[in-house]
Amino acid sequence: MQSLPLLPYFAQQAQTKLPANIWHYLQSDAGHGAQLQTNEAGWQAKKLLPRPLQVLHHPSTQCELFGEQWAHPIMLAPVAYQKLFHADGEIGTAVACNAQQGQMMVSSLASQPVEEIINQAQQPLWFQLYWQGSREATAVLLNKVLAAGASAIVFTVDAPVKQALIDLPAGIVAVNLARPLSMQPISAGQSPVFDGWMTQAPTWDDVAWLRQQLKVPLLIKGLMHVDDAKRTLAIGCEGVVVSNHGGRVLDSTPSVAAVLPGIVAAVGGQCKILVDSGIRSGQDVFKALAMGADAVCIGRPYVWGLAAEGAMGVAKVIRTLRDELEMTMALTGVSNLAEIRKVELYA
Repeated sequence: MQSLPLLPYFAQQAQTKLPANIWHYLQSDAGHGAQLQTNEAGWQAKKLLPRPLQVLHHPSTQCELFGEQWAHPIMLAPVAYQKLFHADGEIGTAVACNAQQGQMMVSSLASQPVEEIINQAQQPLWFQLYWQGSREATAVLLNKVLAAGASAIVFTVDAPVKQALIDLPAGIVAVNLARPLSMQPISAGQSPVFDGWMTQAPTWDDVAWLRQQLKVPLLIKGLMHVDDAKRTLAIGCEGVVVSNHGGRVLDSTPSVAAVLPGIVAAVGGQCKILVDSGIRSGQDVFKALAMGADAVCIGRPYVWGLAAEGAMGVAKVIRTLRDELEMTMALTGVSNLAEIRKVELYA
């Protein structure tokens, strides 16, 4: 019988059900746990004041971005190889997302065909793009996912050097890629980083090229610096996803909560701002919105649900976070997402 709150319970169940190496891959970060703790603590450090006796006028968590309307602002971040965690895989996640009236970002490293994921979701989904080493190869993947019905492209730029790696079991591959991206061969005395991975990494010129190729919204994911957000805006991108990749790439960064207000101020409402990394509760969602985010993304929590109970577990995680968001709104006296942005947080 469940005695823990739902998310910790699902985390416990996921650890029990998954092989040790897969659990480690899911939970690992670049700081041996320290960066993960920093991300979570950043949200927890912000405090709320209760506002009893307020009248809630037509309360709603409805969220609209780029002409799409969802019942809440809790998006599913891209997570690779979801069949590692449950046979339902990305299709199960997409079905759960649709059932909870939300939106999902399908990973470039999805373990099921993007056409089937979007078809089973019965709604357009967003696609998270990894650079494929060249413009030509990237264009091939883009054309594939746009033809499948992707309604926005989320270009992840903060992981040119791969650290969270796993030897994939038989039958689990990145099925949507023409070929897996691997490090360039290097000669004796060369650097695996400078002469290997970074020779295939995208640049700002590639972002500008990408913007020119697309008629759907383009968001740049993995930015933490104000100047990078400003440059993204200048190129004409429609959104920024403030993120440190859940702590999986660079150790010892600030929490996303620490840098979010500066980026919000820098873009001045001229593009949409999403945020991920360390969101673990509906209160965290509320705080991110109060700090200026238009929506948030969750990663590990919904994968815990997937590992524990498949698609049903994902749906339960989303619903739990939405319930917690609604409770926080009720207890702080706000009726909708616009009102959340006016709430003052305390250190």
